[in-house]
Amino acid sequence: MRSKVRIRFWGVRGTIPTPGPDTIRIGGNTSCVEVNTSDGQRIIIDAGSGIRLLGKKLQAESPKRVVSTILISHTHWDHIQGLPFFLPVFGRKNRIVLVGQKRVGRRLEEILAGQFIEPYLPYAYKSLPADLLVKEVADGETLVLGDQTIVKVADLNHPGGCLGFRIENDGVVFAYCSDVGHDNGLDKNVLKLAQGADLLIHDSHFATIAERDKYSDWGHSTWLEAAQVAIEANVNSLGLFHYGPDISDDEVEHILQKTRKLFPRTILAREGAEITLPLKINLPD
Repeated sequence: MRSKVRIRFWGVRGTIPTPGPDTIRIGGNTSCVEVNTSDGQRIIIDAGSGIRLLGKKLQAESPKRVVSTILISHTHWDHIQGLPFFLPVFGRKNRIVLVGQKRVGRRLEEILAGQFIEPYLPYAYKSLPADLLVKEVADGETLVLGDQTIVKVADLNHPGGCLGFRIENDGVVFAYCSDVGHDNGLDKNVLKLAQGADLLIHDSHFATIAERDKYSDWGHSTWLEAAQVAIEANVNSLGLFHYGPDISDDEVEHILQKTRKLFPRTILAREGAEITLPLKINLPD
């Protein structure tokens, strides 16, 4: 029997937090996903506004010491804006490894530290008590995080650069490909990361093809490309993710129904939802 990987979604929106009655079912916080592996690795993917509540949970569960790895796909605000409010960075005994890449010629630590300054915040990055280790990675690298866990990294097609991740844990595979546009065919790195995955999380920012074409330089996808990748890469299940800020819950659920006509084993990433891989999806007759 394959090991189990537990996943919880803490933020599933893109661009900007969108609290309100039209987003309450799916969630309004920006990108943050928690992954717990069978060998005890806690991996957090992206530090959008959803990471704030995750931090409160981690500190309550492990008041003596929090140890985690945060994979930063890229440093657009909706993927890092929650980091200054992540409670474990204020714990002296906590150890957090931040993994990402340079952007626009600036080192990752410099970019992250740029949030922790006046006039934005009343405290500086270097004043944070936690043990913070920043590691820069590049396309094609593999990280060894535990006895049975590795993370493969690849560049995605997105303005300024973006990383996709493939987490392998004792035979279970979770692929995360948020913020990607497919130009002139499906992105080869996305297909490589997603190949045979138990679950692929894929950018579904645009609700329509027309909207995607209008803003083709934004580096995002629709549900259609997500389904095409899932089919081409032979994944077991697909999770739609990173919904645009103007897409209501009703529209997101309508998108799910359209996607399932192409790829039946599709789910919606919903804020607060917890799933275990390998995932079993009960399909209608």
